[in-house]
Amino acid sequence: MTRNTGAPTASPVNIERWGWYSIGINVTLIGINLLVARASGSLAVGAELIHNAVDLLTAIAVLAGLKLATRKTAQFPYGLYKLENIIAVGLAGMTFLTAYEIAREALFATAPPPTVTFWTLAGVVVAWIIPLIFSAFELRAGRTANSPALIADALEYRAHVFTTGVVFAALIGQWLNVPLDRIAALLIVIAIVKTGWDLLSDGMRVLLDASLDAETLVQVRELITADPAVTALRWVTGHNAGRFRFLEAEVTLRVHDLEQAEAAVQRIDSAIRAAVPHIERVLIHATPQERTHVRVAIPLATPEGVLSAHFGEAPYFALVTVRLADGAAIEQTVHLNPHQGEEKAKGIHVAEWLAAQKADVVLLREDLSGKGPVYVFGEAGIEMRRTEATTLTEALTAVFPDGQGANDESGTSHATLVE
Repeated sequence: MTRNTGAPTASPVNIERWGWYSIGINVTLIGINLLVARASGSLAVGAELIHNAVDLLTAIAVLAGLKLATRKTAQFPYGLYKLENIIAVGLAGMTFLTAYEIAREALFATAPPPTVTFWTLAGVVVAWIIPLIFSAFELRAGRTANSPALIADALEYRAHVFTTGVVFAALIGQWLNVPLDRIAALLIVIAIVKTGWDLLSDGMRVLLDASLDAETLVQVRELITADPAVTALRWVTGHNAGRFRFLEAEVTLRVHDLEQAEAAVQRIDSAIRAAVPHIERVLIHATPQERTHVRVAIPLATPEGVLSAHFGEAPYFALVTVRLADGAAIEQTVHLNPHQGEEKAKGIHVAEWLAAQKADVVLLREDLSGKGPVYVFGEAGIEMRRTEATTLTEALTAVFPDGQGANDESGTSHATLVE
């Protein structure tokens, strides 16, 4: 059985609106830096102006990508989610181009010393404050929406904060007759190249279908194995595409029919979506358990093996692994009932605990018909069997008559007590 659930989690962030905001911010910065560049003649300000012009083009590309990323067509039935990562890689390329242009101007251009006035310095300060504030808000929005395009754009504005600060330092130096204009331009190049490399490497990881981070995969493994119907998790993998995550896993289920399997897969899907953000699709390959052994749970009145007439109030529980080929008990432990002292829903909590212990069969002297534990066991695919036996050995022998468990003459079974 394969189950594919593909309803993407709605994002609380209007990503396209942030794309328009970015275009407006870039137009504003171009206007400010154009005025400062004309007034000062500074190479560093001119380099920052080129930086802004390239960013305007990439902001337009980002907006186009955000509008197209979630569309699905006959040619692209899984959507165009990776388009955002392609844009991030394109943004990296634009960043490298910007660095090249600035380096060429700083190393080879001939220009008179810049003219520094109060107003040119004020213009640079304004051009520093705008990306500082905007990048903080855009980065938060990008992380909330898990959008690589918005995150890349916000990081580029962070680069502007640094480079504009370098421009300001260069102009102050020129005001004090210390020629720092070309040095400032080269420092801007270094900062831009680092930003471009970060964007390129992150974007290419997704385009090449790199795995989800180890922390997320461990979290998903724990969520899947915690489901009471899961007896084995064979593998789990996942990758990013744009701002969405795709997960796939193969599990073995303790189920008796298709309806139980569907319910188990739906529980796993819901648990993953509740804990892991930005899930677009969860694909679960589910197969029924091929039993060679069964894990039997029996409520005990004493750790020596006397059966309890009650389920939730039993002070002990034996967990016995029985080999089906010959009915032999190959592993046997006795556990203290962790919920014996609870006042409400005791039976349900014990049933959930036994499901977490991966019990396959529960032997009972008590009739639980219509009670809460029945529904817990049914959901987990755990079989309930009534027994009239008074000892653990008798109960196991009645169910597995060919068994060869370790018994003593008193008819009780040896077991390890687990606190």
